[in-house]
Amino acid sequence: MRTIGIDIGGANTKVASAKGDIVELHYVPLWKGTQLPLVLADIGQRLEPDRVGVVMTGELADCYEDKAAGIGSIMDTVSQAFDCDVRYVDNRGRVTDGTGDTTGLAAANWAASARIIGQDVGDCIFVDVGSTTSDIIPIRNGKHVAGTTDYSRLLNDELVYRGVLRTNIAAMLDKIPVSRGVCRTSSELFATTADAYLLLGDITPDLYTCETADGAEKSDVASARRLARLVCADLSEISEDDVIQMASAVREKQISELCDAISNVSKTHKLNTIVSAGLGEFLVSEAAERLDIDLFSIKDRWGEDISKVFPAYATARIMDMSL
Repeated sequence: MRTIGIDIGGANTKVASAKGDIVELHYVPLWKGTQLPLVLADIGQRLEPDRVGVVMTGELADCYEDKAAGIGSIMDTVSQAFDCDVRYVDNRGRVTDGTGDTTGLAAANWAASARIIGQDVGDCIFVDVGSTTSDIIPIRNGKHVAGTTDYSRLLNDELVYRGVLRTNIAAMLDKIPVSRGVCRTSSELFATTADAYLLLGDITPDLYTCETADGAEKSDVASARRLARLVCADLSEISEDDVIQMASAVREKQISELCDAISNVSKTHKLNTIVSAGLGEFLVSEAAERLDIDLFSIKDRWGEDISKVFPAYATARIMDMSL
């Protein structure tokens, strides 16, 4: 029997099997005239699963009037794509058939991860830094003790809406250092965090899975050009050292924000171990070192591919556990 988990986000749809031998990541921006039906249909035809578990965060995409409309649309698309047993994991980490009140399905991918981490690791702060957001989830006695909505988690430092690919740098930094001083940034979508981390060598071009801000290529030169625009400059006006300094400031800002959120969650729940996951595990590692908190890496235990799609993998495992 083949079980797969699918994590449907606003920008990415991730797939993993319970055994970890299937790992896929598809860039599917829901707000741009979704290709989700085609992508899910292709997954169903190629993988021929017997059981499918689904978690979602894509209901927040602004192509939907509200979360309820988003949940309904995603569920309809899933039901049309798979002719097998389909279940959902809610924000408590529980398996449901999707009937009745579905509000608990909103933004629940982290809850699936937390259930598996609580079972396999124990008390900790689960920190998953992805392309768009960072989850900071306190886990006690095998269960998460986080808020059950994105709104409540933002209030409690359990969600930092920053990622290593899609975050608009101008939304993070209103000023940025260059050789001539500290420069105000332009509040345009000129560059994203992916540009900074590509230039710093923290990600490779193949991990730059989202679109670029200007639609140009994913190279060091193109990323430098995009960063230069952040201060309304061309590469003829600022140096390579300037651009690297700007990229380093982005990295420092994101680590600082992670440290602040993790520290607050740690103090609130008296937890002193971090379990890291996601494309941005390198940021979590630096944060843990600065905070002098023990770190357990999912990449080291389950591999880098699983780490990048951990909610999908966790969902598949939860499905198998529910048999």
